[in-house]
This record gives sequence, C-alpha cells and structure tokens, in this order.
Amino acid sequence: MAISEKTIAKLRILADAAKYDASCASSGSTKRDSRGGKGVGSVEGMGICHAYAPDGRCISLLKVLLTNSCIFDCAYCISRASSNVERARFTPAEVADLTVEFYKRNYIEGLFLSSGIIRSPDYTMEQIVEVARLLREVHDFRGYVHLKTIPEASPELIEAAGRHADRVSINVELPTKGSLKKLAPEKDRDGIEGAMAKMRANIDAFKADKTRRAKKPRFAPGGQSTQMIVGADGENDAEILTTATDLYGKHRLRRVYYSAYSPIPDAKPGMPVNRPPLIREHRLYQADWLTRFYGFKRDEIISVMDGGMLDLAADPKLMWALKNQGFFPIDVNSATKEQLLRIPGIGTKGVQKILAARRYGRLRYDDLSRVAASVKKIRPFVTTPDWRPTSLLDSGALEARMRQPAEQQDLFAA
Repeated sequence: MAISEKTIAKLRILADAAKYDASCASSGSTKRDSRGGKGVGSVEGMGICHAYAPDGRCISLLKVLLTNSCIFDCAYCISRASSNVERARFTPAEVADLTVEFYKRNYIEGLFLSSGIIRSPDYTMEQIVEVARLLREVHDFRGYVHLKTIPEASPELIEAAGRHADRVSINVELPTKGSLKKLAPEKDRDGIEGAMAKMRANIDAFKADKTRRAKKPRFAPGGQSTQMIVGADGENDAEILTTATDLYGKHRLRRVYYSAYSPIPDAKPGMPVNRPPLIREHRLYQADWLTRFYGFKRDEIISVMDGGMLDLAADPKLMWALKNQGFFPIDVNSATKEQLLRIPGIGTKGVQKILAARRYGRLRYDDLSRVAASVKKIRPFVTTPDWRPTSLLDSGALEARMRQPAEQQDLFAA
C-alpha cells in the first residue's frame, strides 16, 4: 500500500511533536529545540526511535502523536493550547494502518503512541486505546506497543490500555507539586500518582494470577514508566532524584526518563530561553542507575552534590569514591559483589566478569583490561597480587586527573 502525501504531511508534523517525549530515544531528529520557522524541526527518519523491549532487545518504533492539538495549556509543552504551531490529527485507523505498513516494510518493530488532549481526557484515551485495539484485534499485530496514558482519563480506559500494550507510561511531568501547579495548572499530581497506583495494582494482579489457562490474557508485561522534565523550573538535582526514587518505590516503575527542557516557540513569559546542558540529563541517569543497579542509597548520592546539584565534570560514582577514600583500595580477588560495584570505571557487566573469572584463579593487573574499559581509571581504587596504588586517594591531583570539563565528556560512555 502506498502512503499518501497527506499522511506523510501529517506524519512529519506529529512525529516532530513526539520527539519531546523522552520515553524512547529518538533517532529521527538531531535536537529537541523547535524555535525558528513554524516550530517544526527535523524529522529525518520520519519519527523512528529506539527503545528496549521487556526482554532487553533494542527495537525500532514509530514514535508519533495521535494529534498535537490540546485543550491543556502546559507552559513547557509545544502542543499547548496557546502555542502557535501547525496542527494535525490522525484517526485511529490511520495510525494503525501506518504502523502495519511500516512494520511490513521492516522500518519498525512497534509503535510508541502519545497525544495531545482533544475534547476531554476520556475521549482522547478512547482514541488511543482504539489504535491499540485495531492493531491487536483487526491486524493481528504482534509487535511492541507502548501507549502514553492520560491520568485524568477513567480507570477503565487506562486499564484497557494495559490489556493491549506491552508497556504504558503515565507522565509525572515535573519533579514537584509546586512546579506542576505553576506550569500545568490543569494537571494534578495526586491524580497522576493515583493512576500510577491503579496501574501497578492491575500489573500486580496479573502477575499474581496463577490460574492455568490455555491463553492467559496479557497486561502491560513491560510495566509502566514516567517522564520528568528537567530545567523548566527551579528544582535542583536532589529534588529530582528524591522524586524519582519515591516513584520507583511506591509504583514499581520500570523506568523514569529525564528530559532536558526544550525551548519552544512562543514560550510563555518566565520560561527558560536556554535548555539545560545535556550532560545534566546524563548525570541524572547515572545517579538513577546507581540507586537501581549498584546498591547506592539516594542519600549517598545527594551527599556528594554541591548545593543539591550533581557535578557536571565527573560522574556521581567517582564523586562518591573521592569523598569516601577510606573505602578503597579494594582487592578484586576477595571483594564482595556489592564492594566491586562501588569501583569507578567498572559496570555491572564488568563485575559479573570478575566474579566469573575468580572461579578459575586469582586475577592479576593485566587481567583487569578484560573487565574495564579503562584500566587507568580503575587502578587507583583496586589491588591485585601484582598491583597496589602507590599512594592514598587524598591528593587533589588524582581528582583533577580523573575529572574533565563537561563539554569534553562522552554523553554515551558506559
């Protein structure tokens, strides 16, 4: 089936508008800043983004809005009611047909669908669910589906989204209730968290169902996620990390996405004119990972912050190590898994390699190159039978050597 020029024109607008949602990393645009022209930026790749399926596979998704029209007027959103941007709208059938067509052409493996609010939250949620229903029941689509749900919609509609989707997300939007009330007055933090709680209850009920059925109904097997915008208001990193860890604990979220605020056309008075540095977004992800996968407590990360902000020139694990020098050096041949995870420069996979290699003999200095990307980075923190740091970690020279200007750092380093 040929894709019409009218559909392509809609896709160009609605894929561009969807790039502001950080729930999957867009490969279809070079930046999230739509000032200039009519506010429609690059859509190279026509809205294709990359995300991770519940089984860990990296997959390509069509990332698009059902519509960029909205009755809400959130100050940080390019699709807000008062925004002067070109509007477009798909029907549910158009999105379903486009998804199937792209899938058949091997462009994508699934769909990420969000939307502005039209008429009412319930009406919009019905339209989103209808896309997923058409894909599953009419087209027998077996690919990945991620639906952005609307917390103001009825619980029945949000539950219906979970029955069709592999993953759902309910955006908390901003780190604090105060910022949400200030910048998105139509939204309510308690209502958002209430919707998250109901979704968690549904997911838990599905997992707890031990009945043996020939075809057990699925329910959001990839769990739920959320997004927080960073830099739209004055919250510091400590407040952001505190909110994230609270959400993980209360609602068992699979992921909190951090999205650096993107300046938008016709911004409301008082909104930032410059976006925060992307390295700040990256540092928040690193801190998030430390609390989820490395055994760090939230307060341990906050304790190394300067004025509630993460250091842009060094990752938070390194900052913790420099401020807790008595913990090091660590003997890689006798340390526990928890101790190994604290070594700067070694990730979870590296720790697993060390534990596996120790079954066959003692590791020596040269062996460290097989478990760490940079032996030079980790050697001040470890000992082996043939290596011990020549001095304690109390010199400013070590910190200066291991830190580097934020603008020189690789945002995608492990």
